[in-house]
Amino acid sequence: MSKIEILQVGPYPAWDEERLNAGFTMHRYFEATEKASFLSSNGAAIRGIATRGELGANRAMIEALPKLEIISVYGVGYDAVDLNAARERGIRVTNTPDVLTKDVADLGVGMMLAQARGMMGGEAWVRSGDWATKGLYPLKSRVHGRRVGILGLGRIGFEVARRLSGFDMDIAYSSTGPKDFTKDWTFIADPTELAARSDFLFVTLSASSATRHIVSRNVIEALGPQGMLINISRASNIDEDALLDALENKALGSAALDVFEGEPKLNPRFVALDNVLLQPHMASGTVETRKAMGALVYDNLSAHFEGRPLPTPVL
Repeated sequence: MSKIEILQVGPYPAWDEERLNAGFTMHRYFEATEKASFLSSNGAAIRGIATRGELGANRAMIEALPKLEIISVYGVGYDAVDLNAARERGIRVTNTPDVLTKDVADLGVGMMLAQARGMMGGEAWVRSGDWATKGLYPLKSRVHGRRVGILGLGRIGFEVARRLSGFDMDIAYSSTGPKDFTKDWTFIADPTELAARSDFLFVTLSASSATRHIVSRNVIEALGPQGMLINISRASNIDEDALLDALENKALGSAALDVFEGEPKLNPRFVALDNVLLQPHMASGTVETRKAMGALVYDNLSAHFEGRPLPTPVL
């Protein structure tokens, strides 16, 4: 019996590639020079898509696959998948929630600490010999006891807040409504008001057309010249031009970012700044989490084609 054919939009770690190749016939779209021709030649037999959160599957790709039944996303974010196109044809969509939540929260808190305490610059100070020749490293800002805002108190936002409570921080959050399990945290519906209250503003909400640029110029200016913005969600949630303007003219104190528009080719204005910590979209980048994510991608595909309930459905 021939294997079910799957379109693989981007590369995966070796352990995932081995499992997928054993279970399915994988068509490696990311290796094709002529993408449209590749889909035209192979699309008629393809019944599933295995993709990554930032790569997704657009309408043109979906429409080029007449037998498509399921899109399995490696990542919690699925905003790059055209859900309307999938919904119109009854195509199932899955993602990999929960397994990456705590790693993403860990990195977000680590980015805040590294930026606030100047840890990257401190290492450079030692390695360059400046410690020996110039003396003590310039003083930085404390974290504990200060005010933090969490924009989006979903799975990841909750884990960020839970960690920051250990730093005795004054926690406020914005979400679809107040949560009954957050009696020690302050609910503030308006993102601008949340930013104005905060020394640190974490962006942890899911991305959609409704949240595009929710961190607007007004929100960034409300956070202010002493504030820090930390984004471990999606780049589209932030008005990147407004953010760059604010960082350049010091209307915003600093930022720590794991995601960017057009990544990995980020705006070169970021590289010229000394008040932003840049990370290569690695919040879920641990061996343990990536193995769990890959297993969910495979398990969702297998469950669908074997007629079992999907482990983590979106549609």
